[in-house]
This record gives sequence, structure tokens and C-alpha cells, in this order.
Amino acid sequence: MLLTPTLLLLPKALSFNITRPQNPNPQFKLHRHRHLRPGIRCASGVHTERGLEFESGESFFRHESATGRDLGVLGAYIYRQSKGELRVLDALCGCGIRSLRYLAEAKADFLLANDANDEYRGVILRNLGKVERGFGDDRRWVVTHFDANRILSECYLQRDFFDLIDIDSFGSDSSMFLRSAMSTLRLGGLIYVTSTDGYSSGGHRPVHSLASYGAYISPMPFSNEIGLRALIGGAVREASVLGYHVTPLFSYYSYHGPVFRVLLRVNRGKLPENRHYGFISYCNKCGDSKDFSWDELGQIHCPCEGSGSVVVTGPLWTGPLHCSSYLSEMLNLAEQWGWIGNGVGTDLEKLLRQMLDESDPRLPSGYMKMDEMASRGKINTPSMKTMMSAICKVTTQEALLDMNQELLLGLVYNG
Repeated sequence: MLLTPTLLLLPKALSFNITRPQNPNPQFKLHRHRHLRPGIRCASGVHTERGLEFESGESFFRHESATGRDLGVLGAYIYRQSKGELRVLDALCGCGIRSLRYLAEAKADFLLANDANDEYRGVILRNLGKVERGFGDDRRWVVTHFDANRILSECYLQRDFFDLIDIDSFGSDSSMFLRSAMSTLRLGGLIYVTSTDGYSSGGHRPVHSLASYGAYISPMPFSNEIGLRALIGGAVREASVLGYHVTPLFSYYSYHGPVFRVLLRVNRGKLPENRHYGFISYCNKCGDSKDFSWDELGQIHCPCEGSGSVVVTGPLWTGPLHCSSYLSEMLNLAEQWGWIGNGVGTDLEKLLRQMLDESDPRLPSGYMKMDEMASRGKINTPSMKTMMSAICKVTTQEALLDMNQELLLGLVYNG
């Protein structure tokens, strides 16, 4: 039996001295003062997002992250439709705009908004105050100010489990919260996790990425994809320790930050035979990339036989970055809500449809840009329209050939 949300407000819990943790964390100050990050300009004042008015105060806030919040709300509401209930923990809530949107749009039954910086309490309360709070067992939201790992551990110890845990952290700090978040999650629940570590995804800090996600990342031209796969791979590793496995529902990269966001479903049972958890190679000579399993580690090479030209990254996630069925539901929901269609929300619609195209499990890891292909082939770069037309033509011909073969086999089989 789950404990009621009111237990989080016991005087004993509120008496914790969050400014002096028992085991001081050198990164703790960073989480308490997110607005003091060097080189980051924070917008303050009153803003509107999807018709919801809110304040950002002195917290770290970016308008450009609205698309990531859109995707999170759509994913959360799809979950609520299938399960009939949605309890959300926003572990690093900032000003509380994500929390507000989970309550108002995803119809969360209960939400715990937490941020270690208690100076944000006023702005968080004002923002969430736009949704009726309720009383006792019917309370819809609570605000706390603890280190993210501490609030996750407290909820786990009280057996107060959640359906969705949002971890919007800075750099690769999300790796510190993955295990405690998975322990606090209901089986089949969702984790929406973030990384903004573009240096590591580009292969510039391989030792740092090894410490954060267990992956030694080498420089590769498709670093944006590598960043997503490393983030998922880190979650795969942590889930395996607990006897769980994760499935990516969607993976999103945005240039600002940069930001890598992944929505993961967590279930009981380890990934069979390390499937989709391996290595990616890239040949600097011919531009070819390929996936390798653990058993193939001693056989990594490139057919072009370029001496010393192959670099390897891993271990990380090598499977599909998206779930097509989940994305289809999100796309339909966005249309129902009027977020896309009739000339509205073209960027969001384009993104969701692109994710659907990328969800084909047959797609290998990595890619090569058209300019690079033209350079290697010593030809002029064709237009995107010409290239896509040629690809569609070949794909259609292959599909017709497969259909004819199936019909022929059917005729032979039926005599």
C-alpha cells in the first residue's frame, strides 16, 4: 500500500538541514544555485507557454526548451491514458514550469516539485498555485527543497513510488540520479532524463564520459546521436544493476545547450544477452560506421583496410532511439490538442514525424552527411529534393519486388 503524499510534509522531513548534508557533495552547490552557472543568462519576468502564464524569477530558464517540455507532457499524458493514473516527481524543477504543465496539461493526479535551492520557493508556489492544491489525501502537489538524490531516497524509503520522474540536470549530472530514480519508480514507469554535456558527446572528454555513463567516447561526426546513445547506455547500465531494463520511447537532441533528452520506460528483467548494448566504430578513411557486440571486440576493423583509421566508442545503446507506436500516439494527441495541423506547430509536427522515420529498428547507428558523401565521391552535392526522390524511388521498387516475391511464393505454396 502506497503512503499518502502528506508524509513528505512531516516536521521531521522538513527539519533536514539541506545546506549542510551529512556527506557533502562537491556538486551540491551547483544544484542549489543553478542561476549562478558561468556564461548562462537567465530570463526573468512573466512568460507564457501553451497558454499558461508563469514566472521564471531568478531560476535557470530557456524559452528554447519548450519543445522538450511539449514532448514530456505528451508522453506523460499517453501514459496516464493507458494506466489511469499519473504521479510525477520533478526532481530539479527550477521555477516549476515543467511541474505546472504536468499538472495542467498531462492531468497529473499528484506532483512533487523539488529544487534544492529554497530561494525559488516563492516563484514555484506562485506558478503551481494556478492549479488548485487540495487538502489531505486529495492534495495534488507539494513543493520541497532537498538535494535530488535525497528526495528520491526519502520517497523510496517511504515506499512512495511515482509513474514519471523528470530529471532535468546540468551537464552529465543526471548519471548521479539514475539509480535512485529507478528505485523510486513504479515498474513500467517513465524516466525523462537530460544531459547537456556536448563536450563528452563530441569525444573531447572520454574519461569524463567513462565516469558518467560507462562509455569511452571517441570523436565521431555524428556526435549528437552518440550523446543520446551514451545517455541511454548509462541508463541501461544502472537498470541492469537493479535487475531492470529500459526502452527508449523517444530521444530528442536540441542545439541550444546542447540538450539531450530521452524518455525511458523501465521494466523488470535484464536486457537479454546485452542486446543493443555494445560498441560503434567509425572509419576516418572511408566514413563507414558499424555496430559491434561484446563478442566481436577483437574483430573490429574496416573493409577498406585503412591502417589506424578506425575509432571505437562504447559501450552504449545501439538499438532504436524511438518507439514508433508511442510516437504515433503522441502525434495523434498533439493534433487533438491543436498543437499541430492546419499550419500550426509545423516544427513540432516535423520533429515527431522525423522521429517516426528514425524509429525503424533496421536503421544502423551513425550517418554520413551528403556533403561528405559528395566530397568522397568527388561529385557535386545533389539537392535534398533530388536525393529524397531517388531514395523513395528505390524504396518503392524494393517494396514492389518484395510484394511480387511474396505473391509468387503464395502461388507456389497453394499449388
